Formats: sequence, structure tokens, C-alpha cells
Amino acid sequence: MVHSAYDSFQLITDCPTKIDAIESYGSKLLLGCSDGSLRIYVSDSSGADRSPPSDPHALRKEPYALERTVAGFSKKPLISMEVLESRELLLSLSESIAFHRLPNLETIAVITKAKGANVYSWDDRRGFLCFARQKRVCIFRHDGGRGFVEVKDFGVPDTVKSMSWCGENICVGIRREYMILNATNGALSEVFSSGKIAPPLVVALPSGELILGKIRSLRVPYPLIQTIVLPGARRLTKSNNAVVVALEKSVYGLFPVPLGAQIVQLTASGNFEEALALCKLLPPEDASLRAAKEGSIHIRYAHYLFDNGCYEEAMEHFLASQVDITYVLSLYQSIVLPKTTAVPEPEKLVDLSLDAPQLSRGSSGMSDDLETFLPQLSESDENSALEFKKMSHNTLMALIKFLQKKRYIIVEKAAAEGTEEVVLDAVGDSFTSSRFKKSNKGRGNVPINSAAREMAAILDTALLQALLLTGQSSAAVELLKGLNYCDAKICEEILHKGHHYAALLELYRSNSMHREALTLLHQLVEESKSNQLQAEPIQKFSPESIIEYLKPLCGTDPMLVLEFSMLVLESCPTQTIELFLSGNIPADLVNSYLKQHAPNMQGRYLELMLAMNENGISGNLQNEMVQIYLSEVLEWYSELSAQQIWDEKAYSPTRKKLLSALESISGYSPEALLKRLPPDALFEERAILLGKMNQHELALSLYVHKLNVPELALAYCDRVYESSVHQPPAKSSGNIYLTLLQIYLNPQKTTKNFEKRITNLVSSPNVSIPKISSATSFKGKGGRKKIASIEGAEDMRISPSNTDSSRSDGDADAEESNEEGASSIMLDQVLDLLSRRWDRINGAQALRLLPRETKLQNLLPFLGPLLKKSSEAYRNFSVIKSLRQSENLQMKDELYNQRKAVVKISSDSMCSLCNKKLGTSVFAVYPNGTTLVHFVCFRDSQSMKAVSKVSQLRKR
Repeated sequence: MVHSAYDSFQLITDCPTKIDAIESYGSKLLLGCSDGSLRIYVSDSSGADRSPPSDPHALRKEPYALERTVAGFSKKPLISMEVLESRELLLSLSESIAFHRLPNLETIAVITKAKGANVYSWDDRRGFLCFARQKRVCIFRHDGGRGFVEVKDFGVPDTVKSMSWCGENICVGIRREYMILNATNGALSEVFSSGKIAPPLVVALPSGELILGKIRSLRVPYPLIQTIVLPGARRLTKSNNAVVVALEKSVYGLFPVPLGAQIVQLTASGNFEEALALCKLLPPEDASLRAAKEGSIHIRYAHYLFDNGCYEEAMEHFLASQVDITYVLSLYQSIVLPKTTAVPEPEKLVDLSLDAPQLSRGSSGMSDDLETFLPQLSESDENSALEFKKMSHNTLMALIKFLQKKRYIIVEKAAAEGTEEVVLDAVGDSFTSSRFKKSNKGRGNVPINSAAREMAAILDTALLQALLLTGQSSAAVELLKGLNYCDAKICEEILHKGHHYAALLELYRSNSMHREALTLLHQLVEESKSNQLQAEPIQKFSPESIIEYLKPLCGTDPMLVLEFSMLVLESCPTQTIELFLSGNIPADLVNSYLKQHAPNMQGRYLELMLAMNENGISGNLQNEMVQIYLSEVLEWYSELSAQQIWDEKAYSPTRKKLLSALESISGYSPEALLKRLPPDALFEERAILLGKMNQHELALSLYVHKLNVPELALAYCDRVYESSVHQPPAKSSGNIYLTLLQIYLNPQKTTKNFEKRITNLVSSPNVSIPKISSATSFKGKGGRKKIASIEGAEDMRISPSNTDSSRSDGDADAEESNEEGASSIMLDQVLDLLSRRWDRINGAQALRLLPRETKLQNLLPFLGPLLKKSSEAYRNFSVIKSLRQSENLQMKDELYNQRKAVVKISSDSMCSLCNKKLGTSVFAVYPNGTTLVHFVCFRDSQSMKAVSKVSQLRKR
């Protein structure tokens, strides 16, 4: 890299004597000549076209002329000199060190001890001077006036060749070593060697740092910038704005080229890194110029890198240039952008296809056209084809990184713009709201005046295509899952063509295109079942995928959920019902939709609904579920009856469900169901329904005489009894076992007019359902209770405490039974019932119902535990009675003792409250028996306590 950083200009020509030292003072040049004279030169401003300088203290780029000569300035030629601007002094080193006042060059001081010195260093901040003479280093301090004071004098191992102040110490170059000399005690510490060739050289920088020379060479990162040929250069010094070079009899000035011109040179020659580095040196007041130049350089550098295959580096510079993303995207002809966007043409478009088909949206990362193009190549072109694939992939990967870095800010602006629009709409800003076109499908079409969202749509659409073209399908799905502004139309076409169904579903979801997503998902599920989906063999779609998609839609679009849940209800009934429950979709709505569109699944839904959430199903739905079960059972009954193979004890799965539902739920209407039952079948269902209507006698009769299953009758009685345990006595059904007992003892009366009673019960529009009462008593004539009929058993009063075992009324029952026919009595069932439920049956009433010829021995299983329980109860009650009597006597004795207390009042008895004598006044005694007070005082104290309590409560 070589460019013109400095322009050389000859300031002085043909100096009469040889130049030994040179220094600048403001705009003047001071030349120390070999004859000991000091020549002062100023700019030649005699020309008429000379313009006034912008900085009077800077060297001017024009010829200089001799102003005056100070002859005899030094006795010997000057070795070096330095202008001390802060103190307006000129320091010169010749045979000694001298100080002259500027600008009249009056001699201030001459340090005679410096005679023979060869090198020095001045610390302007503290006013300290150090110099080296032979093997000594001396330190002097300027006292601020016309004199110098010696501070230190140290010896060193050899002659000092170079030196400079380093903070409070001195860095010296001795022999070929660098050392630090402690200015306080003279201690030396080595730093490092200067090398075998180069002598030690110490140069102080304006920042206070030092440069120590080691090898005379220019290496990276300090390459050669410019070479200026000046033969015979003797001295080199710097001024305010230039570098001054002294030749033997002439002086040249090296003036820096303006940074802007250098930047232009570097950019034109392709040295972009150096041009960017120079841009950072532009002054802060030129910030706009600097930004413009940097942006232009970054763009040109990016194109250069892009042309040479450095795609990622090129994108970094496009990013640094803050260029619009559409500018970069125009380099990629395969990327499809929204048509509403005007894409600017870049300065230089790169044809990535190399006259081959353009990149497209293939799932493998290359285009469909490219894949069809490559096989046509000859074998000799295979390497070039592979290289083209690699280049295409690399360019797209670089684009992805560029877009991802730009995305955060662009999407953030778009989101903020959308939030502002929503807020304005919420407050009713009709003017602002009318400026936007609303999309019917989420963000598929951005508002036309939404610049940020339009840019976000361009970015996301391009990023999605780049991800797909490089085979990053999972990354594309993750992009669509989050907040994105992909153009729905373009991306839908690309994803569908490339069979990227997972990404397409996320695109539909993010744009609220749920119907399209569910339709596609159903199609994928069906194809997965038939093993026809081969584009994505790894990913399989199951019916559960539809359920998972529907979950978030339950609260926003329940009808859409119901429509597409019908597709998976049959294959995944449990998960679908859980979807309805978790989504809080009204059960009535679901049931009505199923009834209309999937009646075969209605019962299944209600069944699972009841199993999963028993309390969440209404009575109407319970009734409908039972009706569905009953319809299926009746249909099954009709088929078997037509074949004359109906068996009352046959149970199909649906009939089992019906029986379980009739027993477990209570939300249905038993009257309506009873009307649908056939008169000569389904007696168990009829019995359950009659039980729900509190027709216990009829229900038990069905179990005993129609079904001939006493166990079912007993289980029925147990359910009724156990349900009445938690009910108040007025609503209990304590005589249910006696009802069953009567049915066993009077079977003919039970079956008499049985069908007629059920028909009347069903056909009555407002049937009154008699309930078993526990408050009625047996009716009889002449002081004897008599069971008139089986129906009258419902009015018997059952008392658990009644243990009367009298059988005085059993004769009449026995006679009546004999009249009906003793052989028809179900005595075995009676005795079994009494032995198994003796603790739930009133013994006295049960004995009255038994026939006279019943053997006492057969009643032992019943009477044994019953009498034992009665005896235990009698004993317990007797003990309790005795304990209570004893407690009563104790209380009476205590009361008597309390009443025997005596208080003696004398003439000296005093009131404990007012401290006055009681005399004959009414008094009161405290419970301790010794404290006496006037009754009036006691009453006043109590009232005062009450008042204080009220006041405390008010304060609280």
C-alpha cells in the first residue's frame, strides 16, 4: 500500500553555509550553521496573490527568505537545538548547553558543566534538564528565572548514546542496552537489548510513552506508506503542521495531505481497510462527512469482497454501511420479495448464477432448476458444478447472518408501530385508524403506510427463503413460531412447493389462517396413515397433531374447533374430550354439534364427559345420554325378539352401560324413560326407574317375581336404606325391608293387578309419587293392628328402638295367608332376609308379619343377635340412668353446701369500695366469702366498668 500522505515542498534553497541544526519557531525557521551563526527565515509574502495564513504559528507551504543572521551564536557548530514554547526559550547544544530568550535571542543561562555533552533531554512539565557527558549523567532544574540549579550527578557504565525522561526516571541507551536510571538514587535497571546492528534510540511521544528502537525495519502492522527521495538529508524535526527536513544547504517541508484526499486515494486504489482507518481520524466536527465516507467505503469494500468470494466479510461491511436491506437483497436474484416493494438497483450487481439457472426454493438448499441443470453437465464439468453449489450455499449463509443481525431492530420497530396502532384504535382515533388497511388474515398483508412493518416483511420473507435454500428447515420453523412478518402469499407458495409442511403450518398459525392449517394437517394425517407422505419421511403427522393445534383456539373460535375435532373424535376420543374440557367449550354446544354432524359419537362423548367430569355434565345431557343408551338397547331387544331368542338375563355392553347410568346418575327423567320400555321385557331397567320414582314396592316386586333374583331385591333395599341414613327421620325409608318381607309373605297379592298399576302409573300425566313414610302407624280394629294389604305396608312406621316381639297380631296374618294358600309363601327368602338384615329390621313388626306355623328354631339366626343387641342396649341405658341419677345427687349436695355459707356483719364491718361501715344497709358478698361491699357501691362499680369498656372499644 503506497499513497501520498505528505507533499514535499522546498522552503529554503542555496543556504550559504552548511546546515548543522534546524528548528521551527511559530512560522519561522531557525537554522544553525557550521560557521556558528544562527539564520532566521520567514515566509516570502511579497507576492500579491498571497492570502493570509489560517494559522499564523504554522509553517506555510511557500518559499522562505532570510530575515536576519545572528553571527557568533555559538563558538562551535551546533549539535542540536530545541524551542521550549511554554517558557519561550531556545535550548541549544554545542560545546555546552545554552538557553536564549525568544524571540530576541537574549542569553539567559549557559550550563558550563555541560561542556562536552553529547545528548540531553528536557522535561517541560517540571522544568528538569538531564544531559550526558562522557560517563556521567547530570540533572538540573530551572528555577523559573534566569538560572538553573544542579540536582543530581550520577555515574554510568559507558557513554550514553540516547536518553529521554520516563516519568520521574530517565531511560538511557548505553552500549547496545536500554536501562532505566533512578533519578533519586542513581540505580540502573536493564530493560532489553537494542540488537546487534542498531544502536539504542529513545524517542519520547506526546502521550508520555517512549519508543525504543531495536531493529531498523518496517513490518506489519507498520508497513511502508510513502517514500520521499531527498538525497543528503541531515536533520529531521517536526513543527506544528509539518515535518522539516534539512539537507546540506536547503530545507524541505513535508506537509500532510488532507485526510479526505488520502481517503479518496486509498479507496480508488482498493485499500479499503486503510481508508476506513483514516476515516476514524477525521475531526468530530466532520461527523456527517465521516459517516458518509465510511458508508460509501463499506459499500465499495463489500462489493469487492463479494466479487472475490468473501461473502461473510462482505456482509459485515454491508452491515456497517447501514445500507438498506433491499440493496443487499437485490444481489440475490433467487430471493422473491413482496411485489409492493420497490427494490433499488445497486451500483454493481453480482450474477451469482454464472449464466446458470437461478437459485430457487428447493428443500435441499439448491433450486429445482439447478438440480435439473447439473445432471446435464459432462464429467469434465463436475468440479465446476460442485464449486457452484458451494458458492451458492456460502452466499446464502452470509445473507442469513446479515439478515439475522439486522432483524432485531427492524422487528422491534415494526412491533412498536403495531402497538401504537392498536392503542390509537382503542382510543377511537378514527383518522389514524383509517390510514391503515387491515388484513383479514393476520399479518399476511401489512398496512400500506406501515414502513417498519413493510421492511420487516421483506426481511422475514427473505430470511425464510434463505434458510430453506440452505436446508435449515428447523431454523425456518423456529422463525415462524416466533413473532414474524413473513409475506403469507409468497411464503405459502414456497413452502408448499418444497413440501416444508411443518413450516407451512407455523406460517398459517402465525397469520391466523387456522382453517387452511387444519385442512392441511388433516390431509397430512391421512397421508401418514396410508404411508404416501415421502417428502418428509422423518416427521409423521398423527391425529394428536390436530388436537394440539386446536387447543389454543378453544377460547377464540369454538365452532372451528368443533368442526375439525370431528375428524379425530373417533380415532382419539379421550384426547378430544379432554380438548373440549380444557378449552371450556360448553357441553351443550358440543352435544348439539355432535347430534347434528356425528350422532354415532354423541353417546361416546357424553360417556367420556361423565367419566372425566361427573359434576360438569348437566341434567339435560345426562338424560340425553340415557336416551341414547336406551335407544340402542331397544333396537337390540327388537332384533332378538324378532328372532325369538330374547333372554331377560342377557346383557350387551350397551345394556350394561344403561343399567350403570340409570343407577349412578340422577339427571334424567324416569317417567319419560318408563314410557319407552316394552311391557314384557327389560324388567331390571323398569325396576331401577320405579325406584327413582320412589315406587319401591313395584320395584321390589319386579326383582322378586319377574326377574326371580332375590339378591337384586336385597341390594335394592340396601341402597335405599343406606341413602336414608343421611336423611332426616321424616324422609327416611326405614320400612323398606318390611316391604320386601311383605312381598315374600303375600306373593299373590303382590302380583295382583301388577301390570295395571304400572300402566296407570306411566299413563298418568301428573302422577303423584307416594313415598315411604316413617311417620304413619299400623291400622287395626278393636285395639289389634292388622296388615290390610301389601300396599298398606308403605304406611307402616318403623322405629329402630321398638323391640316388641309380641305376635298377638300374627294370627290374623296367618289366617289370611292360609286363605291365599300357604304353599305360595316364600318362607326361605323371608328367613334369609331376617338373618342377614336383622340389625336393620324392626323385630316386633317383623314377627307380627310372620305366619303362625313358622318354627321358632328357624328364627334363631334372626332373634339371637336381635335379643343380644336389645339386652346390651337395655344394660347400657340402665348404666346411663344410674350415672345420671348419681350426678343429680352430687349437684344437689353441692347446692346444699353452697347455701350453708354464713357471713357475720358487725358494727365494725367496712365496705371494701367506699371504706365506710356497712351498718344496716343492703350489702353484697364477693365469691371469696370475705370481701363485703355496699350493694349500691357494687352496682356503681359495675356500671363504671361497663362505661370504660365501651370507651375503649370506641377508641379502637
